[in-house]
Amino acid sequence: MYAYDSLWSIRQEVKSRNPLVCNLTNTVVTNFTANVLLAVGASPLMSEGEQEALELSKIVDVLVLNMGTLHPRQVEYFLKAGKAANEEHKLVVFDPVGIGATSYRNQTASDIINQVKLDLVRGNYGEISFLAGISGQTKGVDSVGSEINIENITNLAKQRGILIAATGTVDYVTDGQRTFSNKSGHALLQLVTGTGCALSSLAGAFMAVSEDKALGVLAALAYYGAAAEKAAANSQGPGSFAVNFLDALHSLKFEEFKQIMSN
Repeated sequence: MYAYDSLWSIRQEVKSRNPLVCNLTNTVVTNFTANVLLAVGASPLMSEGEQEALELSKIVDVLVLNMGTLHPRQVEYFLKAGKAANEEHKLVVFDPVGIGATSYRNQTASDIINQVKLDLVRGNYGEISFLAGISGQTKGVDSVGSEINIENITNLAKQRGILIAATGTVDYVTDGQRTFSNKSGHALLQLVTGTGCALSSLAGAFMAVSEDKALGVLAALAYYGAAAEKAAANSQGPGSFAVNFLDALHSLKFEEFKQIMSN
């Protein structure tokens, strides 16, 4: 069990410590991801140049690998940057966007998982189910699965020695020993491009300031979902929601967070 104030204290640490999150992410979501990180008080860094991998690994707090728009040059950068981050003992987050959709994505994910020491894998139900070796389904880069097998993802976390976050109607975080759940969130998140990708980066920022990494990820999921619920209450559709969501991420108060989480 956990207390809401312990999750909130992690959120406050992000604001005070301003962790630097290096995003090797897809071309569709760079702007939104950067704005989400800025809204909560983290510092975003976007990179596409393999030549700076070694230098960046020395200064960042977190490296995020997101395979949403794959090409060979990017895959090479993923592996080089991931190994460099490992050498510097920096956190590495992997978002296996669209795994299961094509053999190229599957092979890329396999290479990353087997060659880079990961701290967190965050994906939707379909993506995480595919990684766990069960019948996860993806349509393009979107999950079409509505259920998740908790035992299987717990086993995956235990076998790999990494945190797994599966996000959907209910979010789950497991380290192979403990499993936490989060029910905050709103359906409008599914209608704005990049909300899942940005969440992976946000989880990295929260992990970077938390002694308990699993609680750090849970705090990120809870805060993100609560901000979405606050934003949705004043939105007419996905357009206004996207703007209101960034505002809510920036301005959500503890009492609002606690009330939403208690519902």
